[in-house]
Amino acid sequence: MNLISYVAKHTLLPEKGIKNTVDLLNQDCTLPFISRYRKEATEGLDEVQIGAIVQFKTLFEALEKRKVAVLKAIEEQDALTDELRLKIKATEDLITLEDLYLPFKKKRKTKAETARKNGLEPLAKIIMAKNYAEIDFVAPQYLNEHVKNEDEALEGARHIIAEWLNERISIRNQIRNQLERTAMLTTKVISTKKDDEKAQKFRDYFDWSEALKRCPSHRLLAILRAENEGFIRVKIEIDDAYILSKIADRIIKSNNSCTSHVQLALEDAYKRLLIPSLSNETLKLAKEKADDEAISVFSKNLKQLLLGAPLGEKRILAIDPGFRTGCKVVCLSAQGELRHNETIYPHAPQNKGTEAMKKISSLCDAYKIEAIAIGNGTASRETEHLVKRIHFKNPPEVFVVSEAGASIYSASKIARDEFPNYDVTVRGSVSIGRRLADPLAELVKIDAKSIGVGQYQHDVDQSKLQTSLDGVVESCVNSVGVNINTASVPLLSYVSGIGPKLAENIVAYRNENGAFTDRATIKKVPRLGGKAFEQGAGFLRIKDGKNPLDDSSVHPESYSVVKQMAKDKGVAISDLIGNKSQLEKIDLKKYCTDTVGLPTLQDIIDELEKPGLDRREKAKVFTFDQNVRSISDLRDGQLLPGIVNNITNFGCFVNIGIKESGLIHVSNLSDSFVKDVNEHVHLNQQIIVKVLSIDIPRKRIQLALHKSN
Repeated sequence: MNLISYVAKHTLLPEKGIKNTVDLLNQDCTLPFISRYRKEATEGLDEVQIGAIVQFKTLFEALEKRKVAVLKAIEEQDALTDELRLKIKATEDLITLEDLYLPFKKKRKTKAETARKNGLEPLAKIIMAKNYAEIDFVAPQYLNEHVKNEDEALEGARHIIAEWLNERISIRNQIRNQLERTAMLTTKVISTKKDDEKAQKFRDYFDWSEALKRCPSHRLLAILRAENEGFIRVKIEIDDAYILSKIADRIIKSNNSCTSHVQLALEDAYKRLLIPSLSNETLKLAKEKADDEAISVFSKNLKQLLLGAPLGEKRILAIDPGFRTGCKVVCLSAQGELRHNETIYPHAPQNKGTEAMKKISSLCDAYKIEAIAIGNGTASRETEHLVKRIHFKNPPEVFVVSEAGASIYSASKIARDEFPNYDVTVRGSVSIGRRLADPLAELVKIDAKSIGVGQYQHDVDQSKLQTSLDGVVESCVNSVGVNINTASVPLLSYVSGIGPKLAENIVAYRNENGAFTDRATIKKVPRLGGKAFEQGAGFLRIKDGKNPLDDSSVHPESYSVVKQMAKDKGVAISDLIGNKSQLEKIDLKKYCTDTVGLPTLQDIIDELEKPGLDRREKAKVFTFDQNVRSISDLRDGQLLPGIVNNITNFGCFVNIGIKESGLIHVSNLSDSFVKDVNEHVHLNQQIIVKVLSIDIPRKRIQLALHKSN
């Protein structure tokens, strides 16, 4: 099977689109560029479909690489037959490939290997052939200085037979099938750890049992974490007697003196070799599936967070609230530049509330503040209450902003480079203010794993997680587009075809030569060649530039098409932009060529109608219930405003304005079955919830989505 047919089999996508996509990927084209600007070649495949092609292309290449290594290893043993070579080349998955390789794999010193060295393999073959009525009379022929008696000879032969049975693909697949259908996941608490305080969060799994195939990803990851932390033991169990009898029925057809030895060898192979290996394999596959689900949840949450509603270019006063150490206040320009910073002490123990209110009011007047951003950490509600008591001359909008990851950013090299003369507290406040203005531009500076919207993120495959999250960030950045004259290095580095080094070169060129006035000038950036320009130009925006198309997603390679459209209409390009009536009259078929088809032309028309439109919603002011300050203020049946701050497979967590977030379990999201939580709520959504129960000792709040949402 070749790459194209392999990908087509697993994705069910058209082979022509796959082939052209693979060709583009091999030319170092990026996923955002292919999905946006090569629709004719891909036959309109979207970003998700192209992502699936990338995934299975990677899997196929890894499989082919492993096949080469396996073939070489077997060939070096002079054991590679034509039949085996064909089987290996036809293999479509790594598990089957490893099964084929198992008999030839170099092993540690085993019981079977010792028996072979002692000359017992011929005896093992006689027993497996089952054609001797009295095998006890044959065994003495194989005694030697290492094999002292008949029992040792027969035991050694059984060890060899056990290894043969372990290597039989049919037997391995029979056990795999049984594990897949009936495996039970069981746990037992380690008695010495039962009363450990840290173990209590896992107490539900101290004595747990359920079908592995029905165990949801979040529970499996929690159980495996408990095992890794040394609190429980995990075991995979099936009906051993049943599967052993089924295997025996297949391999034992006669009944003579050899039969009992084959049966003993089978039981030994099963207990010592097959079930430990295949149980681990089954659990590993279940873990990989759980990882994929958890990573998918994290990726969806991250996408929603990055595409969160921006306030836009506004003058912002940002507050990082605190009690003893005070509230760190910064004033930012509409472009996010730091204008002023200081610390106020409105809360205990200083209690300088009146002084703090006067200071905030005067700063708002002095810097013409249009919005106030308050971090949602310690003392957030108290600070919000204080701010809302201030009588402003020109009242700014007040927002509570997530602080997740702000401390990570403030201590990072990126932050130190941006603000070398300020400490971490000032940098953290700046981050809070900037993420209100543009969440995407600010959050790309923070390691996505530190933003706090994942599910068991530290327990999943970290390499796979990083790849997925990087892909999400790249997708979000390119779907929105980047102002090349204001973007930071981290933001530019996610633009298609750019990367960290070219991003640094762009900013250095901008600092030295001033703002870019047209896209053509981008080519002057050191080391930014034709390929990088092709991949990135359509995603880089230039506001108020020489060419109005430079502030759109129309790629420079298509400028001539727009120019011809304008010429045919007898108007300037600027007169076409936003002119829906003129654009609707354009006959797109007239402009089709071998490389530019209707999909690209339709994208151009859509962009010209609303050039540079930010598809994100605008930030909205939100107010929590002012009578609820702590978990003790909650009552069953209360209706409260809240903001969705995390989504998992089992429900969503909601910030209701106190330290503890409440959980809406999937069963309380709707009256009907909930297949996907994201179909009912999204991150940062403002909703009304109903309090179902409060567990103050465990600090747990159960909520339901109110039907009026």
